[in-house]
Amino acid sequence: MWNPFSSRENLHQSWQTIQSVKELDDAIAESHLKPIILFKHSTSCSRSAFAKHRLESSYSLSPDAATFYYLDLLNHRDVSNAIAAELNVVHQSPQIILVKKGKAVFNTSHESISLRSIEERL
Repeated sequence: MWNPFSSRENLHQSWQTIQSVKELDDAIAESHLKPIILFKHSTSCSRSAFAKHRLESSYSLSPDAATFYYLDLLNHRDVSNAIAAELNVVHQSPQIILVKKGKAVFNTSHESISLRSIEERL
């Protein structure tokens, strides 16, 4: 049986972590070259763990299509706050934010998070 907390540190092989505001700024700069996807995850929340599991189990995006970034928001709340401020999105958890050319063009949270919703907007 799947345990939402058993794979806290295990990420999909193509996901990159963001652990500082500098790394966030670099990712937003990258969005001018290709889209980036930010996944904000609360490691203590079962709903967030379930959203992470759904994304990882269905993840099939080519690294050429977009870069996928993961943020453990409990350990990096300053980065989560910077995301909200710099991209003008309301903080939620779990949350997916699609960024193109430095702007958030789509965001959703909780049960609405799906790979399909992202792919439709790439």
